[in-house]
Amino acid sequence: MIEAAGLTKRYGAKTAVYNLSFQVRPGTVTGFLGPNGSGKSTTMRMVLGLDQPTSGRVTIGGHPFRELPNAPRQVGALLDAKAVHGGRSARQHLLCLAQLSGIPARRVDEVLGVVGLQDVARRRSKGFSLGMGQRLGIAAALLGDPQVLLFDEPVNGLDPEGILWVRNLMKSLAAEGRTVFVSSHLMSEMALTAEHLIVIGRGQLLSDMSVKDFISQNSADFARVRTPDTEPELREKLTAALIEAGGQVLPEQDGGLRVTGLPLPRISDVAHDVDVRLWELSPHQASLEEAYMRLTQGAVDYRSTADQRIGLHQQVPAGYTPVGYNPADSWGAQAAGAPQPGGGYGQPGAQPNPYAAPQPQAPPQPPRSPAPADLNKRDNEDAR
Repeated sequence: MIEAAGLTKRYGAKTAVYNLSFQVRPGTVTGFLGPNGSGKSTTMRMVLGLDQPTSGRVTIGGHPFRELPNAPRQVGALLDAKAVHGGRSARQHLLCLAQLSGIPARRVDEVLGVVGLQDVARRRSKGFSLGMGQRLGIAAALLGDPQVLLFDEPVNGLDPEGILWVRNLMKSLAAEGRTVFVSSHLMSEMALTAEHLIVIGRGQLLSDMSVKDFISQNSADFARVRTPDTEPELREKLTAALIEAGGQVLPEQDGGLRVTGLPLPRISDVAHDVDVRLWELSPHQASLEEAYMRLTQGAVDYRSTADQRIGLHQQVPAGYTPVGYNPADSWGAQAAGAPQPGGGYGQPGAQPNPYAAPQPQAPPQPPRSPAPADLNKRDNEDAR
């Protein structure tokens, strides 16, 4: 089990994690969620002893990571799949890790088979794709057959088949009684993989509960009701009856109704009492993504703005000609400073062209000496 108590980490004036307390229990997949910059990676680094907490403590099985005997055989982690020497093959990389931890060499071939890299085991890792690198990182985490596993974005770069494989792997590891702590930004994948969630924002704990409870507490459930489209008066009649019964009704763009405050059986009874046929009566529960966005909307540091595209598509006035433009000439001629109609570069008094290539200068000529006196005299006589 992983347990954090009052965990705080400061980098100078910036507080990355503040007073964070939680438990990651064995036998279940625990998702670790939070916006970018919320402190997830910093927290995982402190769990693994890579960063020292400013205050508080975090333990694995009751001991700090640095005090665990032969920690790689008790804790496996994937934090950065690129942390591999590119000149080594996948097998060489895992073999080095195994030798450092006293793990038998045969285990290397076992985990290569588990992650599906047995056919490329002797290829240099610098030629691996992003997904292959992720698989190699997962193999390194599984190498010591540990009871505690931490994964930071394990499905990054994987194809759909690889994502399904990772999902089933996480579930099977937890089913064996291991502690599995997974950080990811893919809400749809977390909804299918995790059973418990720890959500942080700006370094502080926002939620620590099961996925089902998290969605229920951070979403507005409602019933979707639809009456025959050909009879709009029935929709108005039902709306008035539902409001009178204590419900809140909001029209939707497709003609349906969003009803809150009344359970589905009560909505059906009200429709029956006012003799209104229903084409649809269905419950709606928010997805994990909707619940997550609702909880963390105030803890997001990076928000995008609309692209105004100001001035990019203004219409050019009729008859407008850019200064120095002559369609008969090429850019090369203008860039070289050739005289252009309209006052372009190269015209008398114009500024030099800043884009023109430097022109070769003619070699300096020696000064001409004056002509001999007898030649000048002969020229004068010929002129007369």
